[in-house]
Amino acid sequence: MDLLPWKLFPLLALLASFLFLFYLQDSSKQSQSDCSLLPHSHYWIASKRIVTPQGIISGAVEVKAGDIISIVKDTDWNGKSKQVLDYGNAVVMPGLIDVHAHLDDPGRAEWEGFPSGTKAAAAGGITTLIDMPLNNFPSTVSAETLKLKIEAAEKSIYVDVGFWGGLVPENAFNATTLEALLDAGALGLKSFMCPSGINDFPMTDATHIKAGLSVLAKYRRPLLVHSEIQPAVESHIETEDDGGDPWSYSTYLKTRPPSMEEAAIRELLTVTKDTSIGGPAEGAHLHVVHLSDASSSLDLIKEAKRRGDSITVETCPHYLAFSAEEIPDGDTRFKCAPPIRDAANKEKLWNALMEGHIDMLSSDHSPTVAELKLFNDGNFLKAWGGISSIQFVLPVTWSYGQKFGITLEQLVSWWSERPAKLAGQHSKGSITIGNHADIVVWEPEVEFNLNEDHPMFVKNPSISAYIGKRLSGNVLATFVRGNLVYTEGNHAVAACGSLILAT
Repeated sequence: MDLLPWKLFPLLALLASFLFLFYLQDSSKQSQSDCSLLPHSHYWIASKRIVTPQGIISGAVEVKAGDIISIVKDTDWNGKSKQVLDYGNAVVMPGLIDVHAHLDDPGRAEWEGFPSGTKAAAAGGITTLIDMPLNNFPSTVSAETLKLKIEAAEKSIYVDVGFWGGLVPENAFNATTLEALLDAGALGLKSFMCPSGINDFPMTDATHIKAGLSVLAKYRRPLLVHSEIQPAVESHIETEDDGGDPWSYSTYLKTRPPSMEEAAIRELLTVTKDTSIGGPAEGAHLHVVHLSDASSSLDLIKEAKRRGDSITVETCPHYLAFSAEEIPDGDTRFKCAPPIRDAANKEKLWNALMEGHIDMLSSDHSPTVAELKLFNDGNFLKAWGGISSIQFVLPVTWSYGQKFGITLEQLVSWWSERPAKLAGQHSKGSITIGNHADIVVWEPEVEFNLNEDHPMFVKNPSISAYIGKRLSGNVLATFVRGNLVYTEGNHAVAACGSLILAT
C-alpha cells in the first residue's frame, strides 16, 4: 500500500489548523447562544399592548445587541422583518426592578442562592434586582465583603444584579471604610433601626444615619432604612413571657405595633432635613423600606416630602395582598417585620399607593429553610420572619390591585421607572430608545393556581405565603439586555446576567 507523499503533510497540517480555528469560532458562537433562547441578537418584539412612557401602543420594539434601537406603531410597522416575535395581545412592558431582595449568597445559599433566586426572578418578569447586604455571611459592610458577594454572583445570575452595602455602627463613623465600600460599587447603603436578627449586622440610630448620609451626599446615592424602633413608653408590648399564645398571629402582631414604625420615622426625620436643597447632606437620599403602617408613619413621610426632604418610601405586595384577620394561627409563612396589619390598614396602603404617596413597590424577598419557619409548632415568636415572593410579585400586584383599578402604566411606575431612579439605573425602567432591552411579556387576563403543579424556581417554595392562591398574570417571556432568558418554564442554558456596580 502506498503511503501519502511527504509533500502533502504541510497541506494536511494547514487544513487541520483551519478546522481547529473553525471549531474554536463555532464553540464561541455556541457559548454566546447559551445566554439566550433566541438564535439571533437583532429582532423585533410585536404586540398590540406595548407600555411606553408616551402611552400604550400597538406596534413593535426593535432590539439589537442588547439595546432598544427603535419603537414603531402599527401605522409605521410593515412587519416584514424575518426576525419577529409577535405576542399578539399580550402586554409588553419594561422588566421589573426589585430594589429589595435577599439572595443570601455567599454563606447561606441553602436559604436562597444567586442561581435559584435569579431564575425565580426571571420567571416572574424581574430583569434587575438589587441584593441586600445581610442574610448572606459575612454581611456586606466593607469593600472586602462586597468583593465576596461579587465573586459569588459572577456567572451565576440570570438577571442583572446590583448590591446595597450595609451601614452599621462599626463603619458609620469611618468615612474611609464607607467610601471604600461605595468606590467598590455599592449602589447605596442599608441600615436597621431595630435588631436585624443577623449578628454581624447590628442596628443603627439617628447619629449613625446622619454620619452615613454625609458620606452618601458626595456620591449622590441613597440610604435605605428598616424603620422600626421600640419606644420606651411601650413597655406593655406583649411577648411570649407575658403569657401570650405564640401560636396566635395576634400575639406576634402586638409585639410590633404601628408605633414602632412611627417612632423610627419620627427619629429619621430629625436628620432627613439635611438632605433638602442647601442642606449639609444635599445629594444624599433616604428611602424607607417596606412600610406597613399606613397611618401616622405615612403622615410623617408626607410631611417630610412637603418640606423638601429627599425621601421616598416603598411597600410590598404582601402588605397589599393579606390582612391580619385572615392569617391562620400557627401559619408562620406569614411572619415578617414590620408585620402584616389589619384589613383597614391594607385599604389605606392601597389608597396611598394609588394617590402617589407611596412611591414604589419591592418584594422584600426574604427566604430561609423550611426548618426555621417552625411549621411543626407554629410559634410566631420564634419562627424566622420573611416572605418568600420574588417569582410572584407581578401577578400578586396585578391580581389584588384589580379591586382598586390599577393600570399598566401605574404598574410600570411602581415596579420599573421609580426603582430604576432609586438605584441610579438610567438605562433601565422604561421602553425607550437607547435603553437596555429589559422586557417582560405577560398575559394579565390569564389565571393560574399557584400550587405544586406550577413551575417554581425559588430554593424553598413551600415557605411562601402565596402558595395555594389563585392569581392573574401569566409571564410568557423575560428578556435581559436582549437575551431571552426565560420562556414557558425554560431558562437559557447559561447564566449571563450582568453585575451592576456603581462608578
